Parts: sequence; C-alpha cells; structure tokens
Amino acid sequence: MASSPRPAEPQLRRKPKMADTPASTSSTPAPAARRGSPYLPTSRESLLLAVFPVLLLFGTLFSLLSPQTRAAAAAGAASTGSGPGSGTAHYPQAPSLAPSYFARKDNLLNVFFVKRGWFWITITFAFFVGTHPYYAEPSAPRKHVLGRRSAAVLRWGLVTGWWFLVTQWFFGPALIDRNYRLTGGGCQALQALTDEAGAAASSGEGGKHAEATYQFLEAATASACKHAGGQWRGGHDISGHVFLLVLGTTFLAQEVGWVLWRQAQRRAAISGGVPGSTSHSSSTARVVDTRLLVMDDGAVKSAEVEAGLATGSTGEQNSSAARAGLMQPDTRSANAALLSRVALRVTAAAIGLSLWMLLMTAIYFHTWFEKLTGLLVALVAFYSVYVLPRWVPALRRVVGLPGL
Repeated sequence: MASSPRPAEPQLRRKPKMADTPASTSSTPAPAARRGSPYLPTSRESLLLAVFPVLLLFGTLFSLLSPQTRAAAAAGAASTGSGPGSGTAHYPQAPSLAPSYFARKDNLLNVFFVKRGWFWITITFAFFVGTHPYYAEPSAPRKHVLGRRSAAVLRWGLVTGWWFLVTQWFFGPALIDRNYRLTGGGCQALQALTDEAGAAASSGEGGKHAEATYQFLEAATASACKHAGGQWRGGHDISGHVFLLVLGTTFLAQEVGWVLWRQAQRRAAISGGVPGSTSHSSSTARVVDTRLLVMDDGAVKSAEVEAGLATGSTGEQNSSAARAGLMQPDTRSANAALLSRVALRVTAAAIGLSLWMLLMTAIYFHTWFEKLTGLLVALVAFYSVYVLPRWVPALRRVVGLPGL
C-alpha cells in the first residue's frame, strides 16, 4: 500500500536567544559594576596614595643595601652614642663624610623648602585659587553653604589646623613631641637636669621653684632641645618630614587635581556641543568624576549628580554642562590666562620637590616605622577633609569638595 504523503510541518517561529537581544550585545560592564565606595578613595586617588609607600619602601631598601649609606649610618651612630635601633638615623654633618648632599640637614632644599614647607604649600595654594577661573564661577551645588573659594579656604584651614597641632602646638608641646615623651623619649642634654629637678620636687626640696623647673623640662619640645644643644633619645619619633611632605602633596593634589579634572570636562562638553563633532562620547568617558557621594536620603550617587552634570544622552550632557556653566567660553584676558598657567607650573614644582625630598628622607633619615607613622598621621587629615564629607552630607554642605 502506498503511504500517504506527510503533511507539511508548520514553520515554527524561532525565539531569539539572549545573545541576540541588543541589550546583551554590549560588552561594557554596567556602571554599577565599576562603582567604588563613598567611604574609600577613588581608583585615581589610590594610585596617587600608592606613590608614598612605594617611595618610602624604596628609600628604606636603598638605605639598607647601599654600602655608603650603611657606613655613614654606622659612623653617625658611633659619633652620637646611639645604637643601630635607637630611632632616627644620624649622619655625620661634615660634607666629606655625608653619603650624599641630601644626607646633610643643611642642604638648601631642606633648609629653604622643607623647613618652611607649609609656607610654600600655602603660597602655592593661594596662587592657584586666586588665578584659576573655576573659583570665579558660582558654585553649582545649591545646597552648599559657602562658595567655591570660601570652601577651599576652609579646607585649607582644616588641613593647616592639623599640621599646627601635630608639629607646632597641642595645648603645650605638639603631638609629635607628646608622642615622643609618652613612648619614653627625652632630650639628652636636659635629662640629668630633669632627673635632678624631679627628685627635688618629689622630696619637697626647693618648693614651687623645683616643681616648676621639673614641669618645664618635662614639657621641653624638640625645638627647645635643639637650642639647648641636645638631641632626642629613646621613644618613637614620628617623622615630621614625611608627615609634612605627604600632607602638602595630598592637599595640593586634591585642590588642584579635581579642578583640572572639571576643566577637562568643560573642554569635552564644548567639543561635544560643536555640531558635527564625534569626539564627545570618547572624551567624556575619560573625564567622568568617579567620586561617589551619599545623599541626604541615603542614596549613593556620582559627584556628577551633585555638580549638575548627570550623565545621559549627548543632548542631556550638553544641557547639564550648560546649566553648570561648563560650556561658557573662556573670556579671560591674556594676562589672567598666563597667571593661571604659571600657577599650575608652580603647583607641579611644589609637588615634584615634595616627592623628591620625601625620597631623600626615606633614604637618609628615620627608621621605617617612624616614616610609616608620619605617613599615617598625614593620611588622617586627607581622609577627614576629602573623603569623610563624601558620606556625611551635612559636613559636605559646609566644607564642600574640590571640583564641585
């Protein structure tokens, strides 16, 4: 029997696979996957912060491996009567014996730059704030209490206050000197006199004069010890050089770096606003502000939102940039523009000198632990002034953030 022909099978509509959908064709990860944390520095800030331990580690290893540096350290320890683990490294100050010009405390950069470091940091900051056009524009975040320039000065005041408490005065001796005393250190030249005055005060001999003398000697600072011809001995000496150089570098990098980042965003916005321009999307991808902020309602959003530069389509970006004043043409005079460029070069020079002297300090002075504590004490100010306001909205409304 002949078989009947099979009926034609209906054509089934093939369901598109997930890979065929437009949403899944993009290989770019979602923005949320690239997000960091408002409680931590951004990836770019972390790269800058990594420079400091790298320099300190390199300097410490160099001082241990270099024969000249080790020989000079041994000679310095023998001449001062200090052991190899006594704290700060002391090198012979005679030019013929020092392992390097920068191992001498009287080198010009140490005398005129580091010893007066916060003065130069302040001058550099004031020059930049006084000449850059960013500070002449109204502040974009309307919830902020102060304008851009006033907020920048307030942040300088907070960082300067920390520098003052650590190195100059903290209800008497500075924090560095107090830490040195608390960890068992003292001034070698005044120690015998201190012990004598303390014995007289405890036994009642000498009355109030002996008690006052003992309290004065106990409160002697590093500066007073140096003027008396003595040297700090024992205890833990937080590296004041490392503290100052790291603090100044992070301060300038924050105040100047984010402003330059915003300026680059301005240029990208103007480029994207030109009819027929195709460079907008690639340009803005490189200048997005990666800082994350905690808002009043607890939501975590980009700093772009608070600055009025929420990212979206090209038209939305250009509109936001126009509202924030980023697409206004630069109408400054030639002299004003020149001063602004000079201020940037001065800032770069100050940061470069600070990093160089940080390396010299790492090689020739202090133990590794003293340098580490100097770094950590400096980073306390960095976090408190520049990271803490990102997740404390009330604080951010007062001190602001650079570049917003």
